[in-house]
Amino acid sequence: MQTGFSIRIAGTCPVRPHMPPPDPGWNGVSLKRTCRGVRLLVWEALVLASGQMAELRDRKRIACHVRQIAMYVCHVALRMPMVDIADACGRDRSTVSHACHLTEDRRDDPLFDAFIACVERMALAAFGRTEEVGHA
Repeated sequence: MQTGFSIRIAGTCPVRPHMPPPDPGWNGVSLKRTCRGVRLLVWEALVLASGQMAELRDRKRIACHVRQIAMYVCHVALRMPMVDIADACGRDRSTVSHACHLTEDRRDDPLFDAFIACVERMALAAFGRTEEVGHA
């Protein structure tokens, strides 16, 4: 097993500058299940990107960041209304709004921005309508 293995976030996913906005349909999957799936997707991507998540002591803080990013991705990439995200996550609409603002502010960091863009594309592929994924 390699001890110095890490994944570089920048450049891992190709950027598509003109992605059409998705139609707000989720293939019959409930909003609660979609939000939970996006949160799991964010967690797994973070584990892959950092390679050190199991060693970090502050798991509550990490879980909070994952939840915030998942709420942001559900709202921005999947075009879910904040009220629906709040209901699905058992939170208040103001909490979802706060999470979206925090995540948007953090996108000034190029590595974080690349990570979020990659997670958005994965969420669209997993939870967007099949027409948006594009079958060649």
